[in-house]
Amino acid sequence: MSFIVAIDGPTSSGKSTIANIIAKELGFVYIQTGAMYRCVTLELLNNKVSLSNSEQIRKILERINIYFVKGQKRQRVIMNGKDVTELIRTKNVTDYCSDVASLSEVRHKLLQEQRRMSSYSNVVVEGRDTGTTVFPNADVKFFLTANPIVRAKRKQQELAQLGENLELINVLKSMYKWDEDAIKRKDGALKRAKDSIFIDSSEMSVEELKGKMMGFIKEKYKEKEEKYI
Repeated sequence: MSFIVAIDGPTSSGKSTIANIIAKELGFVYIQTGAMYRCVTLELLNNKVSLSNSEQIRKILERINIYFVKGQKRQRVIMNGKDVTELIRTKNVTDYCSDVASLSEVRHKLLQEQRRMSSYSNVVVEGRDTGTTVFPNADVKFFLTANPIVRAKRKQQELAQLGENLELINVLKSMYKWDEDAIKRKDGALKRAKDSIFIDSSEMSVEELKGKMMGFIKEKYKEKEEKYI
């Protein structure tokens, strides 16, 4: 029986960074749900598919193949045999991704794939609805957040590394829209699971955050081990 760690939170709350670190530490598979939606978005953009064209979207979903491989520093995202780790993080993909992620057929397809990935491995999964919709029975759930300015600065730095230099105020405005869209989404809305552990990472170092989360994870893992001995 697999062990599932679910990490949810708004844009740039630190969930991707910490999920990658924790998965490495534990030797678990790391499922980036947000990256999967970004991959679909990139493919739709590349093929100039309208969101109203259900038939073309279905064809894209049928042929798309997304998987993750370990990288030197962080996990790499592979779509149809091509490394798209950086391509899916551009502002163009980010701006369009919210609309794509709201499509029921896209969410249904990727949810099935995410559950399939967890059926044969222990996993750390992060996104916006992993603890409420994708894995409501996850062994341990976290909801990460941070001060909006802190989150905007993180996103600004991430975009700068991709060659997109934006004013902080513009990043902040975009971030509010992304979060608002996620909260209002009909399927898989951003929402804190009632049984999740809430953590504000605004003033925490990555090491401090890792230490706190690993404490909860090890406790839950030990409880599960003892239960099935």
